[in-house]
Amino acid sequence: MAIDPSEYDNTMPIVAAHLAKVERAVSRTRTSHAGQPYTIVRQALLEALQHEDAQRVVPQVVDEFARRISEEPDQLPF
Repeated sequence: MAIDPSEYDNTMPIVAAHLAKVERAVSRTRTSHAGQPYTIVRQALLEALQHEDAQRVVPQVVDEFARRISEEPDQLPF
């Protein structure tokens, strides 16, 4: 299946904007909840994603970010 290059050019700014929202949510959650229990971190991350209007994140990705924020508070996710 071939993709029209113009579709790529039109889509990439949307993808980049979404990823920036996710990054802000993860950074905010790390700042406020680093090292806290996973369930608390995950809930805070979900709320931060909602605040950023970036709820459309694969659940496994949310889980992994929450795990890292909880268990590896000094590691940067991005």
